[in-house]
Amino acid sequence: MKVINPFITKGYFGPDYFCDRIEETELLKKLLANGNNVALISPRRMGKTGLLMHCFNEESFRGDYYTFIIDIYATKSLREFVFELGKEIVNVLKPKGKKVFDTFLSFISSIRAGISYDSMGNPSWNVELGDIHSPSVTLDEIFKYLNGADKRCIVAIDEFQVVANYPENNTEAVLRTYIQHSPNVNFVFAGSQRTMMGEIFVSPSRPFYQSVFMMNIGAISLDNYTAFILRHFRGAQKEISLEVIEMVYEKFEGVTWYIQQMMNILYMNTEKGKRCKEEDIDVAINLLLNSMDGTFAALLFQLNEKPKQLLVAITKEGKCKGITSSSFVKKHRLTSASSVQSAVRVLLEKQLVTVENGTYEPYDKLFALWMNKQYS
Repeated sequence: MKVINPFITKGYFGPDYFCDRIEETELLKKLLANGNNVALISPRRMGKTGLLMHCFNEESFRGDYYTFIIDIYATKSLREFVFELGKEIVNVLKPKGKKVFDTFLSFISSIRAGISYDSMGNPSWNVELGDIHSPSVTLDEIFKYLNGADKRCIVAIDEFQVVANYPENNTEAVLRTYIQHSPNVNFVFAGSQRTMMGEIFVSPSRPFYQSVFMMNIGAISLDNYTAFILRHFRGAQKEISLEVIEMVYEKFEGVTWYIQQMMNILYMNTEKGKRCKEEDIDVAINLLLNSMDGTFAALLFQLNEKPKQLLVAITKEGKCKGITSSSFVKKHRLTSASSVQSAVRVLLEKQLVTVENGTYEPYDKLFALWMNKQYS
């Protein structure tokens, strides 16, 4: 597939368009090749999924393993988890040939009726969520397939921390039991909520206690991102100043998704033979904010008065501690410390703010810029 803009904002298009992560890729490959399960933790939009795709795209992985990546961020129950896992396995096995797919199908009797073949003999996933009458039965069948597959399997589960909120209180225990007895399968549990992921894998009272290698990933260094950006601009006979790269990197604190979005626009707006300048940054930011205006306005509309006031206060501060202190309450004209406590619970539940070691900050940096523009 021809890549029009080298700064990819979704999906994976090969190593030429993937920045750095050399050490992380090698470590993840070694851990999985040596039979480890891994908890991959980083803030959202730092590039966990891209790292997984990059790792699984390498020739050794494509040849030696079946690799599956499911995103369970939007799932609300074990039934939905099983649905997403089954659908991913079907999609991955489709190109592998009828023999491989028929092997999978031979294990899946509970939902087999929802999997059909088109006129060309290609399998199609026609299963509806309601077709999974017994999630535990279908999950058992899926794990029997994974353990009976003709290659080792690696299953990556993105945003794994959401299983802690499933109504089935024993989900972690059920999954841990299956995983413990799956010699042909290794797992990557990727998550963006550090506290919840820590509780799942580090708390002695939880089923997954000390069952994984903990791997944290942070921001790509400015030097490595600079080299990546310069290579692609110069490859298209465009120029960009080091100052522009550094300003974008610092403004978005090195978070991969935001940098990719910004560079995609800056690259798009820079003509061949021209140079991207500092004033182009505001143009790119305004373009992004305008595109999200309706979405952000709707998000803010859903909040009651007190959570909205607290969100405005935290956004103005950028990062802040002591949000229940009298000085913070007084400075931002909030009602009381108790009202702040109630309001912050709402903001955390809606993932509009995040907290790390007592420091609160807006979850979405673009939303924070939009908020500051509205309430400046």
